[in-house]
Amino acid sequence: MFEGLEEAGIAPNWIAGVSIGALNTAVIAGNAPEHRLERLREFWQTVCQPSFSPSLPAAFEDALFNCSFHMRKWLTDWQTMDAFVQGQRGFFQPRWPSPPPSMQVDPLDASYYDTSLLKTTLERLCDFDRINDGSLRVSVGATNVRTGNLEYFDNTERRLRAEHFMASGALPPGFPPVLIDGEYYWDGGVVSNTPLAYVLQATPRCDTLAFQVDLWSAQGTVPDTMLGVASRQKDLQYSSRTRLVTDWLERSQGARRLVRELLDKVPAAERQANHWCQLAEQLACNKRYNVIHLIYSAKAHEGPGKDILFGASTLRDHWASGLEDIRESLSHRDWLAMPENDTGFITHDIHRKTPRCVKL
Repeated sequence: MFEGLEEAGIAPNWIAGVSIGALNTAVIAGNAPEHRLERLREFWQTVCQPSFSPSLPAAFEDALFNCSFHMRKWLTDWQTMDAFVQGQRGFFQPRWPSPPPSMQVDPLDASYYDTSLLKTTLERLCDFDRINDGSLRVSVGATNVRTGNLEYFDNTERRLRAEHFMASGALPPGFPPVLIDGEYYWDGGVVSNTPLAYVLQATPRCDTLAFQVDLWSAQGTVPDTMLGVASRQKDLQYSSRTRLVTDWLERSQGARRLVRELLDKVPAAERQANHWCQLAEQLACNKRYNVIHLIYSAKAHEGPGKDILFGASTLRDHWASGLEDIRESLSHRDWLAMPENDTGFITHDIHRKTPRCVKL
């Protein structure tokens, strides 16, 4: 997606991420514009290598991946098992031995994998002075383990370090929590896998064009195997939050525009004198929001372990899929325009083909 935006000359002024999206956020925001794509490739080429064993030659692995459906399924199953057994280079490694289920340990050791290598990788590839210089707004969401609340680390409010991005991607029980300012944090996706609500509710409100990347698709086929059931259940579990958030934001903005229209019909003197009008002014908003979804379509060869599928051939396939989707999305030039409907909110998705807007 980011490569496609660069091709089109679209430069973001705010990048927000949750979970693996937070790591992409760090790499993009932590580099000069001319180096962002290069560093993003380097990050993924690093973490898509096995922790200990040598990688297969790229040409050989791609030949296996593209040989047939059954060979692709075997290879991706092997990549998933390989990630379970040995982890990924510069990202995570298994703890030996793993903590016994009922033994009390330090919370920072309560996981099956150690992610300390990720800190080294992020600090090597990201300039945190650049992340914090204010040239680009940066926000990542993580779950406070004690309170259960989704919190956002934002460079307009604090100085961000590698730990803030690691916290957003600390998915239990695989990864340990990250300790920040005396609090333990897990992956933001435990509560919500999209930062869209945080971005679109920001004040002061302004006309917004947002590109939302989602790895989970609500649309899919009815599974006929137990592995398929597990895979489809995971898609629905995470994609449903995205649909819920988008629908709620659309209705909320429609209500704000309605309040704005009604207030404009009230004489100014009465608006200033009436307590309820003053409260309504705080809710009213006539800004417009355009959300372009880039939703990955699950493939038949992927199983329920696809969220830890870090094979190099899978990376190249996902990258190509995202680039194709963003190029097709941007080919609809009218999709970039601000909506003129009653709600002031619209979403686009090339896999849905028609724009969607909620009627009040």
